[in-house]
Amino acid sequence: MPKDRAAGPPLTDLSIINVEDEARNAEVVDTGFWQKVRHLAGRLPFADTLVAAWFCTRDPETPPKVRAMLLGALAYFVTPIDLIPDFLLHLGFTDDATVLAAVIGLVGAHIKPQHRAEARKALGLPPAPEDLPPAPQDVAPEQPKKKRFWPFGRT
Repeated sequence: MPKDRAAGPPLTDLSIINVEDEARNAEVVDTGFWQKVRHLAGRLPFADTLVAAWFCTRDPETPPKVRAMLLGALAYFVTPIDLIPDFLLHLGFTDDATVLAAVIGLVGAHIKPQHRAEARKALGLPPAPEDLPPAPQDVAPEQPKKKRFWPFGRT
């Protein structure tokens, strides 16, 4: 493998994503996403990541292939029919979380801190510690150095 390709991220062929699938996924997400999030937000440990992914799909700087992958994962979350039905207590959202984690593992670098901050704000959560401005440091004035007494003269 040439040295210039070894240093970069692995190349993935995303040519299987087409415009019709993305449009259908966007429609599914637009019609049911916020309703389902509002209904389940307190019970989903990954709600802030889910909403951050939604904000990433709305960002015009997000590459189209990344948007398509995120919309596919969000559409899977919204649809009531999936591998493990959502009504099953403690198990219903494991497949949704797995799909979301897999997609974020591939394209998570495109979910920016601003997307995460908007998600926390939309969910009514306090800002994450890394989103807060740094606290001012209380700097104590430097103490003057004490003069040392040396009874014998210096040579």
